[in-house]
Amino acid sequence: MAMNLGNAGDDDMLVEMNTTPLIDVMLVLLIMFIITIPVQTHAVKMNMPVNAPSTPPKPPEIVRIDIDAQGQIGWNGEIVNGRADLQARLYRLSLRPDQPEVHLRPNKAVAYKQVAMVMAEAQRLGVTKIGITGNEQFAP
Repeated sequence: MAMNLGNAGDDDMLVEMNTTPLIDVMLVLLIMFIITIPVQTHAVKMNMPVNAPSTPPKPPEIVRIDIDAQGQIGWNGEIVNGRADLQARLYRLSLRPDQPEVHLRPNKAVAYKQVAMVMAEAQRLGVTKIGITGNEQFAP
């Protein structure tokens, strides 16, 4: 398509690029791209159990170790007679095939070395399920 700009003579024609074939090629490529995209499925595949267990699993056994402000150690409410007694009890726990959970509850005023000693003994003797409880007492 030619345009007449100002006083240009009839011999002067403006040459424009024909974009119709380019648009046709672009549309064909777009359609080919859409066709070759794999169909997306919005399903989530899950392996569900065939039969649900009839009885709920039993709660884990819990051993509670308390450390009071003076550094005295308690085992489920019973006072432990020294470090050797603590080691013997922890060793018996580590030999069990299904170890109970050990909840260590230190007093707020106890020295850290007492808590670290109990945790180090438990780790050294092979107790794997140990955690510190009662952290709410340390909140400001």
